Amino acid sequence: MNLEMKGVHFDLDDDTREFIRAKLEKIDFARDYIVDLRITMTKEKSDFVLEATIHFRWGSNSHISLREFELHPGLEKLVDKIDQKVRKEKDKITEHKEH
Repeated sequence: MNLEMKGVHFDLDDDTREFIRAKLEKIDFARDYIVDLRITMTKEKSDFVLEATIHFRWGSNSHISLREFELHPGLEKLVDKIDQKVRKEKDKITEHKEH
């Protein structure tokens, strides 16, 4: 899985990168299913726009976006949404293989 993290309008520090990596351990079970995971954090005047694009091995793409006032709580919510999406996609593929 290729992981790309980008901060727009602010510098993404090592602590935040490490925080994201630690949170993403939640989806280690799907490491083989994901080709690319791109996380973009954009600082706006009063909040952050957090976006994730997931490219799955079977050609499917998913985009997740949310706004949050603070970065770290927003990243926790984003990783939870990524986890839900990955599990849903994995279940779809598993069901498809069984039929």
